[in-house]
Order: sequence, then structure tokens, then C-alpha cells
Amino acid sequence: MSRIAARRRVTRLTVGGSRVRRADFLAVEEPLEIRVRGRSLAVTMRSPGHDVELAAGFLVSEGVVHQQSDFAAAIHCASDGEPNTYNVLDVALGPGVAPPDPSLERNFTTTSSCGLCGKATIDAVHTRSRFDVAEDPLRIDASMIITFPDQLRAQQAVFERTGGLHAAALFDGRTGEMLVLREDVGRHNAVDKVVGWALLQGLLPLRSVVLMVSARASFELTQKALMAGIPMLTAVSAPSSLAVELAESSGITLVGFLRGDSMVVYNRDDRITDIAHESLDPAGSDVGPLEKAVHP
Repeated sequence: MSRIAARRRVTRLTVGGSRVRRADFLAVEEPLEIRVRGRSLAVTMRSPGHDVELAAGFLVSEGVVHQQSDFAAAIHCASDGEPNTYNVLDVALGPGVAPPDPSLERNFTTTSSCGLCGKATIDAVHTRSRFDVAEDPLRIDASMIITFPDQLRAQQAVFERTGGLHAAALFDGRTGEMLVLREDVGRHNAVDKVVGWALLQGLLPLRSVVLMVSARASFELTQKALMAGIPMLTAVSAPSSLAVELAESSGITLVGFLRGDSMVVYNRDDRITDIAHESLDPAGSDVGPLEKAVHP
């Protein structure tokens, strides 16, 4: 059995009906300690797998690394003379890259539900991005955006088995192609994994790319998008007020309630076109521009 899903015996009970014992699968949750040059930086609760990407994305979110050459290597190591459990990862930074400021060190374990837990100060929450997303030239049709949730769900292999994982994916805003998808018990970890993948591929900043998440659009996810240079964040659920404020101040297009053929756009709707709507005449018919010219 892989480390990302664990098999357990459970009882399925229906009120007034049957009680059935059967095997079921659970999403595995384990701690990962991220070290930089041997010094502990943070501990996060995550789904095992793609740990190097997770660490790389986390360091992008914290403003420590910005490009592929900043992240030299990472290795799982044993902790305090114990056998290697693959839950400690030590990162080597590239030449000339400054180590994380001690103020970035988390005061306690980051849970799977909170990517900002343990920040020492309010100011530390607002990490400044090196990338300007406001000027990103992304233009994408609404008919393409509404395909993203189904593509996301279709690739969530572990979610299908456990029902207990979040997902994040990057889409090419020009073609609609899914570039990468990652799952994790923590929504912030899933985003860190796709951002880390992009860093290791040398793709930062992620110009004209859309980040799709299976959860709500929180402030922390919006900030992670900003730190990676992503101009559009889409979510199946609602954004928070602080997420909208950050999107407005940074120029991110923020989309929530992306379900079926509809969505709610909270900022920079100018990046989203609607060819189907534009092809309709004011009365709502399907008459296109050429037909209007021939048959006024």
C-alpha cells in the first residue's frame, strides 16, 4: 500500500438498516519537517509524496527562492539518530541565496488546514512578491475556464479512493491544457506542490497560467499565487474577504463558485472573455456578425 492511502476496517451503518464491516481507505497524514542547510524552518502536516516539490513551493511562498537555480537540492534524512522515516527534508540553496530569515521559522506545527499557522507576527503574513501579476497579458474565454473543475476531479486518483484530499492544478491559460495536478490533505500543501513543480521546471513566474483549487480561495492561497507570479486563481468555493482585498491590491483575477457553467468573478474580470455571449444579438439569437451584415 502506498504511503498516501492507508487501508482500514470500518463499519458502515445505516440508521434503521444494516451494519456492514468492510475495508476502506484513508488519506495518510504525516508531519514533514523542512530544514534549510540543516536548520529547522517549519513542520507541516501533509500527504507523503512530492515532498521536494512541497518544500520548493513553500520556500517560494516565503520569498526565500524565486527561480530554479535558487533551489540546489533536497534530501530526506534521519532525525536525531533515528531510522529514516522520510519525514525530514533538508534543502540546499543555490550559490549566493541567503538563508531564510529567522523570523520565518514557525513557532509550532503547521496543520493541514492552516498554511499560515505559527507566523510570529501579522507583518510576516504579508510576504512581498518579486513578480508583478497586474501587467500579465492573460486573456481566457469563460467556456475554457468552466472545463477546469471536471478536469481537476477526473485526475484526483487518491480522492476517489479516500474522499479526503484537496487538489490544486495549473492550467495553461492559452490552450486550457492541464500542466500539473497534486493532491494533499492540506489545500495549502497542494498549492505548494504545484508551485514547487513549476520552480523545479524553471517556469517561474507563471505567466498566463491559471491556478485551480478544489477548496475555497483563502488569503493564503491567493498569496501563494501572487508569490509564484500567477495572474488568475479559480476555486469551486467562496473566497474570503482578505483574499479579495489581496487580489484587488495585486491585480490577480479571482474567481469563486466555479461550478457548472457559471462563476463569480471578484476582481479583474477584463481578463475573461465570453465568445458565446458576444456571438448573440441583443435579442439573444444565435445570429453571428457575418449574418447580421448580410441580413440586417
